[in-house]
Amino acid sequence: MVGEELSITARTNSGDLSEIWRHQLSTPGVPQIIDAHYPDHPDGRAVHQPRLQPRSEAEIAFVGIGPGAGRWLKEAGPAGATRIRAKMARAVEPATVLGNEKVDQALGLAATAGRFADGDLLSILGHTADSEPAGGVVRADEVHSVQNGTIGWQALGR
Repeated sequence: MVGEELSITARTNSGDLSEIWRHQLSTPGVPQIIDAHYPDHPDGRAVHQPRLQPRSEAEIAFVGIGPGAGRWLKEAGPAGATRIRAKMARAVEPATVLGNEKVDQALGLAATAGRFADGDLLSILGHTADSEPAGGVVRADEVHSVQNGTIGWQALGR
Protein backbone atom coordinates (compact mmCIF):
# COMPACT_ATOMS: atom_id res chain seq x y z
CA MET A 1 0.00 0.00 0.00
CA VAL A 2 1.11 3.44 -0.87
CA GLY A 3 -1.03 5.96 0.98
CA GLU A 4 -4.64 5.23 0.01
CA GLU A 5 -3.67 3.15 -3.01
CA LEU A 6 -2.70 -0.45 -3.58
CA SER A 7 0.46 -0.88 -5.61
CA ILE A 8 0.60 -4.00 -7.81
CA THR A 9 4.11 -5.15 -8.61
CA ALA A 10 5.44 -7.92 -10.80
CA ARG A 11 8.81 -9.39 -11.66
CA THR A 12 10.02 -8.24 -15.07
CA ASN A 13 11.99 -10.32 -17.58
CA SER A 14 15.23 -8.90 -16.19
CA GLY A 15 14.31 -10.13 -12.70
CA ASP A 16 13.56 -6.70 -11.21
CA LEU A 17 10.32 -5.81 -9.45
CA SER A 18 8.30 -3.12 -11.14
CA GLU A 19 4.96 -1.47 -10.39
CA ILE A 20 2.51 -2.50 -13.08
CA TRP A 21 -0.71 -1.00 -11.71
CA ARG A 22 -2.04 1.17 -8.94
CA HIS A 23 -5.57 0.96 -7.54
CA GLN A 24 -7.50 3.19 -5.22
CA LEU A 25 -8.64 1.27 -2.15
CA SER A 26 -12.34 0.70 -1.69
CA THR A 27 -14.40 -0.02 1.37
CA PRO A 28 -15.98 -3.42 2.06
CA GLY A 29 -19.26 -3.80 0.19
CA VAL A 30 -18.39 -1.10 -2.35
CA PRO A 31 -16.22 -2.83 -4.96
CA GLN A 32 -14.48 -0.87 -7.68
CA ILE A 33 -14.53 -2.49 -11.07
CA ILE A 34 -12.10 -1.14 -13.63
CA ASP A 35 -13.32 -1.76 -17.17
CA ALA A 36 -9.76 -1.78 -18.53
CA HIS A 37 -9.17 -5.05 -16.69
CA TYR A 38 -11.83 -6.78 -18.81
CA PRO A 39 -10.97 -5.86 -22.40
CA ASP A 40 -12.88 -8.78 -23.98
CA HIS A 41 -16.23 -7.84 -22.46
CA PRO A 42 -18.61 -5.07 -23.48
CA ASP A 43 -18.63 -2.40 -20.81
CA GLY A 44 -15.84 -4.32 -19.13
CA ARG A 45 -18.03 -6.53 -16.96
CA ALA A 46 -20.64 -8.30 -19.03
CA VAL A 47 -22.54 -11.18 -17.50
CA HIS A 48 -21.06 -14.48 -18.56
CA GLN A 49 -23.56 -16.83 -20.14
CA PRO A 50 -22.88 -20.43 -19.26
CA ARG A 51 -21.57 -22.43 -22.18
CA LEU A 52 -23.47 -25.63 -22.81
CA GLN A 53 -21.27 -28.68 -22.42
CA PRO A 54 -23.44 -31.76 -22.94
CA ARG A 55 -21.72 -34.90 -21.70
CA SER A 56 -24.17 -37.79 -21.86
CA GLU A 57 -25.99 -39.07 -24.93
CA ALA A 58 -29.28 -37.76 -23.53
CA GLU A 59 -27.85 -34.26 -23.05
CA ILE A 60 -26.34 -34.30 -26.55
CA ALA A 61 -29.70 -35.37 -28.02
CA PHE A 62 -31.53 -32.58 -26.16
CA VAL A 63 -29.10 -29.81 -27.10
CA GLY A 64 -29.11 -31.15 -30.66
CA ILE A 65 -32.76 -30.13 -31.00
CA GLY A 66 -31.63 -26.56 -31.57
CA PRO A 67 -30.88 -23.16 -30.00
CA GLY A 68 -34.31 -23.03 -28.33
CA ALA A 69 -33.37 -26.15 -26.36
CA GLY A 70 -30.15 -24.49 -25.25
CA ARG A 71 -32.03 -21.36 -24.20
CA TRP A 72 -34.55 -23.52 -22.29
CA LEU A 73 -31.73 -25.29 -20.48
CA LYS A 74 -29.98 -22.03 -19.55
CA GLU A 75 -33.21 -20.53 -18.21
CA ALA A 76 -34.56 -23.61 -16.42
CA GLY A 77 -31.92 -23.77 -13.68
CA PRO A 78 -32.08 -20.14 -12.55
CA ALA A 79 -35.89 -20.29 -12.70
CA GLY A 80 -35.86 -23.14 -10.17
CA ALA A 81 -37.18 -25.84 -12.50
CA THR A 82 -37.14 -29.34 -11.05
CA ARG A 83 -36.48 -32.70 -12.70
CA ILE A 84 -34.71 -31.04 -15.63
CA ARG A 85 -33.16 -34.28 -16.93
CA ALA A 86 -36.56 -35.99 -17.11
CA LYS A 87 -38.04 -33.00 -18.95
CA MET A 88 -35.10 -33.00 -21.37
CA ALA A 89 -35.71 -36.68 -22.13
CA ARG A 90 -39.44 -36.02 -22.66
CA ALA A 91 -38.59 -33.20 -25.12
CA VAL A 92 -36.47 -35.49 -27.28
CA GLU A 93 -39.40 -37.89 -27.82
CA PRO A 94 -41.71 -35.45 -29.68
CA ALA A 95 -38.71 -34.09 -31.59
CA THR A 96 -38.26 -37.50 -33.21
CA VAL A 97 -41.92 -37.52 -34.29
CA LEU A 98 -42.66 -33.84 -35.05
CA GLY A 99 -39.18 -32.78 -36.05
CA ASN A 100 -36.57 -30.70 -34.27
CA GLU A 101 -37.79 -27.37 -35.67
CA LYS A 102 -41.23 -27.43 -34.02
CA VAL A 103 -39.95 -28.69 -30.68
CA ASP A 104 -37.07 -26.20 -30.74
CA GLN A 105 -39.53 -23.36 -31.34
CA ALA A 106 -41.71 -24.59 -28.46
CA LEU A 107 -38.71 -24.88 -26.12
CA GLY A 108 -37.65 -21.34 -27.04
CA LEU A 109 -41.15 -20.05 -26.32
CA ALA A 110 -41.20 -21.93 -23.01
CA ALA A 111 -37.87 -20.39 -22.02
CA THR A 112 -39.04 -16.90 -22.96
CA ALA A 113 -42.30 -17.31 -21.04
CA GLY A 114 -40.61 -18.99 -18.05
CA ARG A 115 -42.72 -22.12 -18.42
CA PHE A 116 -40.85 -25.12 -17.04
CA ALA A 117 -43.65 -27.23 -15.50
CA ASP A 118 -44.24 -30.85 -16.50
CA GLY A 119 -46.93 -30.33 -19.15
CA ASP A 120 -45.79 -26.96 -20.47
CA LEU A 121 -43.84 -28.17 -23.51
CA LEU A 122 -46.69 -30.38 -24.75
CA SER A 123 -49.16 -27.57 -24.09
CA ILE A 124 -47.11 -25.16 -26.18
CA LEU A 125 -46.66 -27.74 -28.93
CA GLY A 126 -50.42 -28.30 -28.99
CA HIS A 127 -51.13 -24.58 -29.11
CA THR A 128 -48.69 -23.91 -31.94
CA ALA A 129 -50.10 -26.87 -33.90
CA ASP A 130 -53.64 -25.51 -33.57
CA SER A 131 -52.70 -21.91 -34.31
CA GLU A 132 -52.63 -20.28 -37.70
CA PRO A 133 -49.24 -19.44 -39.16
CA ALA A 134 -47.98 -15.97 -38.29
CA GLY A 135 -48.81 -14.67 -41.79
CA GLY A 136 -52.51 -15.51 -41.30
CA VAL A 137 -52.95 -13.49 -38.12
CA VAL A 138 -55.42 -10.61 -38.45
CA ARG A 139 -54.29 -7.39 -36.85
CA ALA A 140 -57.03 -5.30 -35.25
CA ASP A 141 -57.66 -2.05 -37.10
CA GLU A 142 -60.72 0.04 -37.96
CA VAL A 143 -61.87 -2.51 -40.55
CA HIS A 144 -61.72 -5.49 -38.17
CA SER A 145 -62.69 -3.72 -34.96
CA VAL A 146 -65.66 -4.89 -32.89
CA GLN A 147 -65.94 -1.61 -30.99
CA ASN A 148 -68.95 0.60 -31.59
CA GLY A 149 -66.88 3.59 -32.58
CA THR A 150 -67.52 7.21 -31.66
CA ILE A 151 -70.12 8.23 -34.25
CA GLY A 152 -72.86 8.02 -31.62
CA TRP A 153 -71.16 10.78 -29.64
CA GLN A 154 -71.64 13.31 -32.45
CA ALA A 155 -75.28 13.92 -31.47
CA LEU A 156 -74.43 14.55 -27.84
CA GLY A 157 -74.87 18.17 -26.84
CA ARG A 158 -76.90 19.22 -29.90
